[in-house]
Amino acid sequence: MIRKPIALLLALSVLVGCSSKADNNKTINLGYLPITHALSVFETKEILDQDNVHIKLTKFSNWADLMDALNAGRIDGASVLVELAMKAKSNGIDLKAVALGHKDGNVIIAKKDIKNLSDLKGKTIAIPHAQSSHNILIQLALEKAHLSKNDVKIIQLAPSEMPSSLNSGAIDAYCVAEPFGAVAINTKIGHVLKTSEELWQNSICCAMVFNNAAITKKQTQINQVISAYKQAGKKLAKRKEAMRIASKYLGQDKAVLKQSLAWIHFDDLTLTQEDYDNLALKVKQDGINPNPPSYQDFIYQGANAHDKNA
Repeated sequence: MIRKPIALLLALSVLVGCSSKADNNKTINLGYLPITHALSVFETKEILDQDNVHIKLTKFSNWADLMDALNAGRIDGASVLVELAMKAKSNGIDLKAVALGHKDGNVIIAKKDIKNLSDLKGKTIAIPHAQSSHNILIQLALEKAHLSKNDVKIIQLAPSEMPSSLNSGAIDAYCVAEPFGAVAINTKIGHVLKTSEELWQNSICCAMVFNNAAITKKQTQINQVISAYKQAGKKLAKRKEAMRIASKYLGQDKAVLKQSLAWIHFDDLTLTQEDYDNLALKVKQDGINPNPPSYQDFIYQGANAHDKNA
């Protein structure tokens, strides 16, 4: 009489343990910074809200903390500067990129007295990280003006600090993820010197990247996330939906978001080999990453297989 309840309790504990593991596998933890470039992550959560995959969003205030969490496997994936993920992969971290975050959507903002690119000579320019497309865009701009990075002072600055730093005169120009370019336009403290499209059409900036250990453990669920993520891009191509998601998750002024979304494209988030090889060449030429990973090593091929079988 005593053994039966004990046996029953043991059986129940095993079932609860199995259920807990299953539920954990259904949760995909995605990291992000609160920027317009992360809208595809938010839209993906909305798409899967009624599905059997639960998206947990984890907000970070800087790229360093986000990359530490991604590299260590504390989060499953993240919307991140693609160059940062490429560098981590070059350093032996097992990461896989599955899709772009967006195309274009970056601008070079300058003080009003800087009228053209040649006026940047001797000026201080801020970027969010050396491992970024913003760094590439600044170098492309300097090249266009027959200047080199030795002709300017390039510093790294937190994105949220850039508009106020421009206003105070601490910096003369900056290139950063949105909506911080739009903030300067909305507050009339700076102007657009160049858009990313003028310097590098269909430029790559952010990507959705997963820790490969998470892919191995939760492959079915992550394939569902990837499929929803690509649907998200198509939904965000409609400006009304993009504004709805941006307003809900970012809480910025609507005029700022409207301006920000005028520069960014979400319609096709596929990371093609041609686009990636072009990016890999740029990071080598600009001294950002002398040994970028190959397309085959860095891009998750299972996503394409999943799409074909869908």
